[in-house]
Amino acid sequence: QVQLVESGGGLVQAGGSLRLSCAASGVTFSMYAMGWFRQAPGKEREFVAYIHRIGGNTYVGDSGKGRFTISRDNAKNTVYLQMNSLKPEDTAVYYCAGSTRYYTVLTRDEYEYWGQGTQVTVSS
Repeated sequence: QVQLVESGGGLVQAGGSLRLSCAASGVTFSMYAMGWFRQAPGKEREFVAYIHRIGGNTYVGDSGKGRFTISRDNAKNTVYLQMNSLKPEDTAVYYCAGSTRYYTVLTRDEYEYWGQGTQVTVSS
């Protein structure tokens, strides 16, 4: 059974940094492209970042461009989201997700597996 568990969320002041982690189990991790999404209260879940199954290709959405970096360690079955220069509008629940697609995966419907999420709150 596939399980994704996020960690690393918390409360941080604007301008600060957080690193989110997502540990996978029950899968051959290197077979999955991974993504991060976020959902703020009253808003739809939105794409944040994507990384190819072997990590060579990444993509960060407009909301995090220049501030967020996605990476993975297949030996540790873990994907990371480094978030710098955080803003209050980054406040949301952050979810990691896994996809078996071979191409760049940017939409939530293309991810088959989801974690439970970790709360990130950025104070002004």
